[in-house]
Amino acid sequence: MTSETRTDKAGAGDRLVQVGVIVFFIGAVATLVTVAPLFLGTDPFPTVAYLVCMLMGVGFLIAGAGVLRSIAAQRRQARDAAA
Repeated sequence: MTSETRTDKAGAGDRLVQVGVIVFFIGAVATLVTVAPLFLGTDPFPTVAYLVCMLMGVGFLIAGAGVLRSIAAQRRQARDAAA
């Protein structure tokens, strides 16, 4: 790679994507833990456990916002380079 194409710093939405992935996986693990008692025949968890499962969708939205922010930054950079 040449020095022109290589970037060592994080892009505009990279941090949002990383946070979104972490939040998504926390929600995914919570979903697996919450659904397990239904298959094992034990008492279900309280409502709070089901609310933690919503982190899966929140993480997906955060990561999507990071991707959109990255796209916008790359478009601005391309527009500035063309001008």
